[in-house]
Amino acid sequence: MPFTATARRALKFVGNHATNAVVGRSVRAQLDSANSAGPTRFDCVVYFADEPSSAYQLRQWFAPLARLARTHRVALLVHRPTTAAELLKDSPLPIFLAQGIDQVEKFIQDKSVHLVFYVNNNRDNFTVLRLTEQVHVHLSHGESDKISMASNQLKAYDYAFIAGQASRDRIMGSVRRMDPAKLVEVGRPQLDSAAPETEDRDGKRDRAGTTVSNRITVLYAPTWEGDRPAMAYGSLLSHGVGMVEAILADPQYRLIFRPHPRTGVRVPAHRAAAKDISALIEDAGRRTPGAGHYVDRRPDFTVAMAEADVCVCDLSAMAMDWLPRRKPLLLTRPVDPAAAVDQNGVAGAVPLLKAEDAGRAPHIIGDLLSRPVGQAQLDLIHHHFGDTTPGASTRRFLDAVERALDG
Repeated sequence: MPFTATARRALKFVGNHATNAVVGRSVRAQLDSANSAGPTRFDCVVYFADEPSSAYQLRQWFAPLARLARTHRVALLVHRPTTAAELLKDSPLPIFLAQGIDQVEKFIQDKSVHLVFYVNNNRDNFTVLRLTEQVHVHLSHGESDKISMASNQLKAYDYAFIAGQASRDRIMGSVRRMDPAKLVEVGRPQLDSAAPETEDRDGKRDRAGTTVSNRITVLYAPTWEGDRPAMAYGSLLSHGVGMVEAILADPQYRLIFRPHPRTGVRVPAHRAAAKDISALIEDAGRRTPGAGHYVDRRPDFTVAMAEADVCVCDLSAMAMDWLPRRKPLLLTRPVDPAAAVDQNGVAGAVPLLKAEDAGRAPHIIGDLLSRPVGQAQLDLIHHHFGDTTPGASTRRFLDAVERALDG
């Protein structure tokens, strides 16, 4: 007798619970050892309740938080042992495990925490938000035109640190009775520590440092499938395979494929498409070793951006983070009619690639590269991020934290 969807979810829950219990004992021992000689108090903590596949949301804040830690003691407070184990690989900040609200409350009290950051709207955040003595600050994990970026949940926080005017307009235009004073524009501090542009135009280097043929580098960075039709921006099934086949077949291009970390968590067909594309790239590498195609799974997404001459991506934070590079951007058009597309945002300023034109991507990319980046695309940089001179966003972030702590 086949399992029902409910039965599968129940089995997954039991399996995850057992895994967390086993991993928890080992992780707690590692954390206790690592933190034994650490601070007895922290000014700020980041509460993160999500699973390991979402750890990228926290990782992208590592550099700004490490900078904050020079003047204020900062820690990560993680709900799941499996996530703590994942973050132990590269966290520059101390990690603590708190698997229930009683453990969170004890930590907050014992460590004299003044401010709690959140990088998403996980429902478990709202058990911590009931604490009234602390300042609660929402950071989000990227600026984009996705419909999820304007949420009524933002009202629950004392402040929401947002990227810029575009975010303010989006939220104030969609969220009724939102207090504008809660929205604090800090830009995108992550871009201050972004990998620099590749200088050598006579020959690129692959991940091993070997010089590869001087091809035009295309970054294809699709988002995941989303959790509902309105968020169905992912292009892997609709555009991915056909577009990648065409790019790999064209000798003037080198391809970097960077799938979203959450690809396939809800729709397995997206994970299968990502595997098919990875296989195509591996095969192309065997046939033409010097081409330099590869699949990028590094934590730092800006390294691939620095190597690329043009980006093809979906309606996502990757599109926005690409904007300050001032290079051609090609956005995929979602095939699900329910996907919410803001024509006043990036989708109205850059070319959109239809699914039926995926096989023509090399020609379309070549056309984009033959002319200057459009002014409409360039105008989006300041509208979304404000001042993007190096260090400006980080200073705004640090200043905003100081004001929140003093308030």
